[in-house]
Amino acid sequence: MTANRRTDHGALPRPPAPSPHGRTTSPYGPERSVDRGSSPPLRTEPALRTESPFRTGRARAVLRAVAIASCVPYITLKAAWAAGSGVGIPEGSPLLDGGTPLVVGNAATVLMGGAVVVLALLLTRPWGRRVPAWLLVLPMWVASGLLLPIMTAYPLQLAVRLLGGDGGRPAGGGVEPFLEPWVFGVVYGGFILQGLTLGALFTLYAGERWGALWRGRLRDLPESPTAPALRATAVAAAVFAQVPLAAHLLWAAGSTAGLDAGTAAARTSDFHVLEAVNAVFAVCAVTGVLLLAFRRGGRLPSRVPLALAWAGSAQTACWGGWLTLAVLAGAGDATDRTPQATVVIYAVQMLAGALVVTLGAHFFAERSAALASSSVPVRRAVEAPAPRESRVP
Repeated sequence: MTANRRTDHGALPRPPAPSPHGRTTSPYGPERSVDRGSSPPLRTEPALRTESPFRTGRARAVLRAVAIASCVPYITLKAAWAAGSGVGIPEGSPLLDGGTPLVVGNAATVLMGGAVVVLALLLTRPWGRRVPAWLLVLPMWVASGLLLPIMTAYPLQLAVRLLGGDGGRPAGGGVEPFLEPWVFGVVYGGFILQGLTLGALFTLYAGERWGALWRGRLRDLPESPTAPALRATAVAAAVFAQVPLAAHLLWAAGSTAGLDAGTAAARTSDFHVLEAVNAVFAVCAVTGVLLLAFRRGGRLPSRVPLALAWAGSAQTACWGGWLTLAVLAGAGDATDRTPQATVVIYAVQMLAGALVVTLGAHFFAERSAALASSSVPVRRAVEAPAPRESRVP
């Protein structure tokens, strides 16, 4: 009688009921194929996930659409000017006599607008996660350097005009207008949208792919084995940055030292605002690089000096390079050519920005290597084969 009694304690579970086509249904998991007569399959550890999955949502799709749409007016105008159209260019503007350099410049800027479209797609598509880091970071750094001064200076210029500025008209008069006023509103408005949307997309992308590199506070960062060299580089960058910083402050205050006659005569409130913004970005570069190198402000989050160094180095290096190219490609009279002193200032500005971004790249390389080395034991433990005695013969 006890042999037929059902016991609930210590009873073995029933074997899984066979199902058609050689499948078994298990109460512990989904159906799986089993080769009858062979040993059961071994359980394996799941693969170690080294990065979070890419998420594409409606917000990113909207940001991508706005970024691409904001390129259309600028690309359209540049293509029209390259084809010989004079839309938006008033009579007497020097752009009408730009010649071959102007055509080449318009074609180059059309390609730059196309690069914004490529970046917007890269930051919002799954295949963008497989792009090498430098192939994404370098174009974004250049885009930041060219867009940040416009994003910050143009709204301030409009505010100064509302407060009584000269509205972009030289106080002395006698200077032919460069472009129609509506062109600046259309083009700079598109630039601001490009900067905002690309910045938001890149922040989301970088946070998911490289967010671990800037977590924590400055005091929590490990001491670098190359700290003396990094500090020497930071000091050199800060010293070089004093040259463009002093020049931009003087020009913002009204000095004409180092300016050609045409630029000096065409100065407006817009010019002074832009020079003040240039000085601010130079200060950002110096502050960010010194904080990173000397680890001052221990409670400060690491992302703050990194953001200052990114923005400051991008603006100083890329804007200085852009101005240098504009000077070298200029086709004005000898009396209107930029003095050599100003060309040297732009060159030193590029050098200072390049030193800052080099130190930042070294910081990320060290952090990445440290994080990778700390995760190797965990990955090897997960991927190691099972001990021999645990295998079923």
